[in-house]
Amino acid sequence: MDHAAAPSLSLRSYGASPGSHSHGHFQVLMGVSGALELEVEGRGLRVAPGSGYVIEPGARHDFESRHGSVCLVLDSPDHAWSQCAKPPAPALALAHYLASALQQGLSMAQAHGPALLLEAWQALPAPAATHSGTAGPASRRRAIDWAQLQGWAAQQGDAHITVADLAARVHLSASQFAARCRDDLGISAMAWLRGQRLAQARLLRDSGMAVAEVARRTGYRSPSALTAALRRAGP
Repeated sequence: MDHAAAPSLSLRSYGASPGSHSHGHFQVLMGVSGALELEVEGRGLRVAPGSGYVIEPGARHDFESRHGSVCLVLDSPDHAWSQCAKPPAPALALAHYLASALQQGLSMAQAHGPALLLEAWQALPAPAATHSGTAGPASRRRAIDWAQLQGWAAQQGDAHITVADLAARVHLSASQFAARCRDDLGISAMAWLRGQRLAQARLLRDSGMAVAEVARRTGYRSPSALTAALRRAGP
């Protein structure tokens, strides 16, 4: 795995698949034109204009764009990206500007774009004030019933669940949920979700279900993707 020494923005064109690989840094993809089919740890995703995705360090991924696509790509070692899920409107608007600025060779986009993009991605509504004029802790520390959330996720079958979906289920923003996942469980929200899918896959396989059916039910694109994910996860 490589390691990004400093955040770096670029515009990249995608076509045929280069094969599965991973990085030692966060890679943020935001669609500029066309559609990029992305597979991260066996999960199929689509990055198109108006959408984005954060690939965590070490996550095996592959991509392909049959008709060609362009993405704004940020390679960053900043751990704060572990708390970012679905990009909010400010990040999408900024990404559109940064893509145009890079095309024009504007140096300020490369110098300050990575930090601005992270700030925009983390943008949240201001917390409601209490009667004393300060924000109360209740919304920040709302208890999460992880067992109940695990059960709900297991019932979704092959539906594509995002961190934003999980956050909405427990009435938190995506960033708040990601932070709580780190605080309560010591792992990222995507790592937790990936673990639930793999645990469900193991249970189904142990019951004797065919690997192809298990892959379909747990959202993996192919039986081989599921088998590889289970092998990487270990026993």
